[in-house]
Amino acid sequence: MLAKDLISDVIPALRTSDTGVKALYWMDIFRISHLPIVNNEEFLGLISDKDIYDLNSADEAIGNHNLSLFSPFVYETQHVYEIIELTAKLQLTVVPVLDHTKNYLGLITSQRLLNYFGELTAIKQPGGIIVLELNSNDYSLTQISQIVEGNDSKILSMYITSPPDSTKLELTLKLNRIDVSSIIQTFNRYDYIIKASYMEDNEMDSVYFNRFEQFMHYLNI
Repeated sequence: MLAKDLISDVIPALRTSDTGVKALYWMDIFRISHLPIVNNEEFLGLISDKDIYDLNSADEAIGNHNLSLFSPFVYETQHVYEIIELTAKLQLTVVPVLDHTKNYLGLITSQRLLNYFGELTAIKQPGGIIVLELNSNDYSLTQISQIVEGNDSKILSMYITSPPDSTKLELTLKLNRIDVSSIIQTFNRYDYIIKASYMEDNEMDSVYFNRFEQFMHYLNI
């Protein structure tokens, strides 16, 4: 998935003639903390709600103030992982998207990234989750796949995280069956450490949102 495929068609950009009050209103409506400022197609930078609160006269045009804007952006052809990395690093709620002549095309919200992460990890498909704890030199995708498929199951998605307080890796597997008991037993026979497992829908929703936060933190390291 590329940046151009994630652009919001709802949230507008600010103009220098817009007021801080208008910017805060839009931020409240769309539940974001940043908005891009654009003149014609030129991206001038991002303004945050904190920047506006620091203004002496929020009811004046933004262009009347001497602002020190920061200008993070991605190009339309950049991959979603690069967008997530930038979002996590700078704690952004929106990411501006430019073409390769640096014309403003639109923005991507952190909520859209979260939704896409849910699609990427097959969160909407029924199935259980197993979290393995392992050393990096013990990681073998071939063996893990054989164990899962040997129990008449398939891996729908998987990803690795590295907890900040541990030297080990955590491998999260989303499988295409709810009851993963037999798969867990097989992993145990091969001396894998089962960090956690989830077989209920509400548990699975919770773990994926928690894993997204860990993923964002991991990219920020």
